[in-house]
Amino acid sequence: MSYQDLLIDMSDGIATITVNRPQAMNALRLSTLQELADAVQTLIKAPEVSVVVITGAGSKAFIAGGDISMLVGLDVCGARELALLAQGICTAMEQSPKPFIAAVNGYALGGGCELAMGCDLRIAADTARFGQPEINIGTLPGFGGSQRLSRLVGKGRALEMILTGEMIDAQEAWRIGLVNKVLPAADLQSGVRDLALKLASKSAVALRLCKEVVQNGLEMDLPNACRYEADLFALSFSTEDQREGMQAFLEKRKPVFNGR
Repeated sequence: MSYQDLLIDMSDGIATITVNRPQAMNALRLSTLQELADAVQTLIKAPEVSVVVITGAGSKAFIAGGDISMLVGLDVCGARELALLAQGICTAMEQSPKPFIAAVNGYALGGGCELAMGCDLRIAADTARFGQPEINIGTLPGFGGSQRLSRLVGKGRALEMILTGEMIDAQEAWRIGLVNKVLPAADLQSGVRDLALKLASKSAVALRLCKEVVQNGLEMDLPNACRYEADLFALSFSTEDQREGMQAFLEKRKPVFNGR
């Protein structure tokens, strides 16, 4: 896999996508999004990949938003096509059977914050900053941010961030539920790798079912969501991994899952 704006590293079942435009604070231009869309789909299908990590090059920015020099030239149709492309990346990550982790190593603004929210888990350096500043340039989030942010932190906090365009620091992002954990910047990559290795050791089929039950259940009323959970719980009992996991527990040994 060779890209102009991305670096891809794979080891121990973990694929790391690094947005590699540090001279532009890893801002997302059209070609970056097109490459991301291709990389995400390729890694989802790759049998040797269990977990995908997304981060940014350098120590200053995760992704500082959309590239304004590109955005300024868009017309109405182009803006909509760009938004749908970016939304498709986030949807693909959410619907993937594999976990996606955002390693937020700096500014995560606009499209960068939205891309992080499309991941299943978000681990932030203590130097990270988050925001949806689109209102400051006369527009609004277009990559799914208005919807995912409100689902993560609630309507009031989401509106505050979107209407003011102000940034919040990593600790505040953790306090309101936008990120799962904050680590010292020097420990971010090793901490994320430890988490990715932990997830990679789990049953791939169980990971997929866990993602499905949470993601799809959010759109249901509680009684139907609980019935859906019961269905997937029952389905797990048809898998080799369920039998291996329970037998390993009884035998007091580490399970060896095969993803079936």
